[in-house]
Amino acid sequence: MISLFANNSQAFLEGFGWTLLSSVIALIGSLILGTIFALFQVIPNKVLNIIGRVYVEILRNIPLLVITMFFYVVVAKTFSLDGFSSGTIGLTLYTSAFIAETIRAGIEAIPEGQLEAGLSNGMTWGQTMRQVVLPQAFKMVIPPLGNQFINLVKNSSVLAFVAGFDLMYQANLISQTTFDTFNPFIIVGLFYLVITMPISYYMAHLEKKLAKEA
Repeated sequence: MISLFANNSQAFLEGFGWTLLSSVIALIGSLILGTIFALFQVIPNKVLNIIGRVYVEILRNIPLLVITMFFYVVVAKTFSLDGFSSGTIGLTLYTSAFIAETIRAGIEAIPEGQLEAGLSNGMTWGQTMRQVVLPQAFKMVIPPLGNQFINLVKNSSVLAFVAGFDLMYQANLISQTTFDTFNPFIIVGLFYLVITMPISYYMAHLEKKLAKEA
């Protein structure tokens, strides 16, 4: 396995870089989109409520690969999208639906009196949500958010199906050229741990830190 990595280190490191880049972009994008559509589901506006629920229900119930292939095959006919872009967009949208549900649950767990108190003090709904409710909601949902971030990194392997140059894509190429169907994927698994383990430990540390401050 060591010799395999030494002989193909450039390919593995390139795949690691693309996987890390896709994960970071999708993490930021899905967190922003997830927060927006979580707010859509709780805002006092029926139209936005419907939009938020439809968005979440559709994307949660369609496989990630189908969403990715839609952008890679269908959308790419109109817009210039490569495999990396298609995979990252699909990963972002898919994960954002789960994050939206997580944040919505956190918002609804905050006592209604918090929102009412902000409104009674002259704050708008948006100000109260941003300054009072959301900070508390995020603290409550740190564990499930951490799980979603870890799932996002693992789901980035979908890029391999659309030539996204990620770790799995490189492992498949190396496996085909070396006829080694075992060791390339062990190495890839170790690379994934390099990304997911720090996230797991950091989220656990953050949860404990916020629990002490509460």
